[in-house]
Amino acid sequence: MVWAGMLDGRTPLHVFERGTVTGVRYRDEILEPYVRLFSGAVGPEFILMDDNARPHRALLVDEFLESEDIRRMDWPAISPDLNPTEHVWDALGRAIATRNPPPRTIQEMKTALLNEWDQLPQEMINCLISSMKSRYKACISVRGDHTPY
Repeated sequence: MVWAGMLDGRTPLHVFERGTVTGVRYRDEILEPYVRLFSGAVGPEFILMDDNARPHRALLVDEFLESEDIRRMDWPAISPDLNPTEHVWDALGRAIATRNPPPRTIQEMKTALLNEWDQLPQEMINCLISSMKSRYKACISVRGDHTPY
């Protein structure tokens, strides 16, 4: 499992070590060290966009976000047409798939992910983020059906 934050820049790629990602791990490994900093840097306009994964919706996560005055975007459970992060994960996966030789161990995979993350063009991420308004409009125009994104 990996996590990253994107804005006009991006966080380092966080690779979760062994075990299940729980609400506690999400708070301790992601929200406190990364999201809190992003929120502080952006200011009151910051809105966290995550999904409805169980760790993201844990009560202790809600309490943490409230205590830090971090607003969260309401987000449908299934919405890959609207989530630019899904496209970034796809690009990262395609980059890993082209590695020769492919990663064969967990450590090789972790190293490959970190290296490929650093090589993803920031311009691609910026384009995905700036396309959000048109993504919303396209989704609304087809009443939630498939879009070309």
